[in-house]
Amino acid sequence: MGIITWSIIGGMVTVLLWRAVEFIVRPYLSPLRALPGPPSPSWLWGQTKQMALLGDEHLIEKWLEQYGNNITVTGVLNSNRLYTKDIAAVHHILMNATTIFQRSAISQTNINRVLGPGEQHKQQRRVMNPAFGPAQIRDLTEVFLEKSIELRDIWVSNMSKSDKPMRVEVLSWLCRTTLDIIGIAGFNYDFHSLKEGGKPNELNEAYKQLFSSQVTSFFPRLQLMIPILGYVPTAQSRRMAHAKAISRRIGMQLIQEKKEALKAHADAEKRGVKRDDLQGRDLLSLLIKANMATDVPESQRLTDDDVLAQIPTFLVAGHETTGTSVAWCLYSLCTNPRVQEKLREELLTVGTDMPSMDELNALPYLDMVMRETLRLHPAVTNSAKSAFQDDVIPVKEPYTDRFGNIRNEIRVAKGDAVIVPVQAVNQSTFLWGEDAKDFRPERWDDLPEAVKSIPGIYSHILTFIGGPRACIGYRFSLIEMKSLLFTLIRTFDFELAVPKEDIMKKRGLLLRPVVLSEPEVGNQLPLFVKLHEAA
Repeated sequence: MGIITWSIIGGMVTVLLWRAVEFIVRPYLSPLRALPGPPSPSWLWGQTKQMALLGDEHLIEKWLEQYGNNITVTGVLNSNRLYTKDIAAVHHILMNATTIFQRSAISQTNINRVLGPGEQHKQQRRVMNPAFGPAQIRDLTEVFLEKSIELRDIWVSNMSKSDKPMRVEVLSWLCRTTLDIIGIAGFNYDFHSLKEGGKPNELNEAYKQLFSSQVTSFFPRLQLMIPILGYVPTAQSRRMAHAKAISRRIGMQLIQEKKEALKAHADAEKRGVKRDDLQGRDLLSLLIKANMATDVPESQRLTDDDVLAQIPTFLVAGHETTGTSVAWCLYSLCTNPRVQEKLREELLTVGTDMPSMDELNALPYLDMVMRETLRLHPAVTNSAKSAFQDDVIPVKEPYTDRFGNIRNEIRVAKGDAVIVPVQAVNQSTFLWGEDAKDFRPERWDDLPEAVKSIPGIYSHILTFIGGPRACIGYRFSLIEMKSLLFTLIRTFDFELAVPKEDIMKKRGLLLRPVVLSEPEVGNQLPLFVKLHEAA
């Protein structure tokens, strides 16, 4: 036993030393060293401390303006990270996101802790696509509006009879609403997040634990780098295991119930399951139908574990991101009251509280306001990848490297970090004009020709990314946002409850608002809300 123990320890030390040498040597062999960029203030930390202190989005945009469209930013142990907003380079990276440029092994392992394995991406996309089509989202619009109205009615009932506006922390309310929406629309499960005084929801609490378990301390990071260390139990790993057990139990129960109901329906009809079977409008039911359909080859079917892994994916895509985006839209409307009033005038021309998806899409100014919000306030500001092989990235505009050489390409080595700065592209003055950082919905009436080459899946912006890894649920998110804005702007007037200068963006999993004078509160967006006179 002693020999075995020492052999295991020796193996672990060898792997650790090998990784350490690899991390130290690799930066000096990377062709990214030739790119321009800010000087590194520290061999150990690179620019990481500076970016954490001042906000990496602000610094990245500043450096891209100062050093050019293609820059190297140093990380821990002098590692090199490519940031590029050259449109040809961005297009090349996004179009090769399932082959050359993928998530790093460490990043993928971290994501798999919550979302499950991602190796079968193409197979999952093929089966999942029908559940996210326009026809399915059209059927879910009623769910979006019903929950939006429930939020509206709660705010109305909480208002006093005085004319003074009510202070509301809208970010938390919006995220509670979008959680209820994705619960029902995603897998017909009601979280009851909007109900005050209700019992804690078991599945909700489990996912809160999973998504709040950030890998920040040294040993969890070491576990990601050396997989065998993942078997060493920690307090965090035990909490994660408990939360995953709960989510698995409830998720599998939902899957089995839907499969049995679908099979019973098919048996009653004396035929096999067809893709156009209509019972059950939630995304999970649609996914299971598509997976069980008799015309799907056996080799393309997902296992129950694959289907189960989509539940947290639904939660991420349809909950926090949408709630945060709507909060940033309300912020923009508060800082631009003319736009808020113009939008309200358009929305009040609709003669019902429950418009169809087509009616929502027929409101041009609502569409422009939403596009401008998503352009200026992408929930995820960077798309980070790792090169899985050596590659040559083409560029549209030649650049000068550190040694004065004019380059028409970017060379990357296997293992190099490659990052598409979503926010920087969305707000590039070169692409969008001198007012690129201003909230101006009218720009969508006459877009600059340059932005039409941006390879985003939606509306010439990178908020939903592009290429084979583009957000599959973007249509869901767009109609969910429109439903919330439609209901709230028709009913309420919104004003900032604190000075504009007191609100800043704080980056975590998503880019959320915080109040500088109230750091102890955390993420929040306090607004004064009052009933609009017409309402």
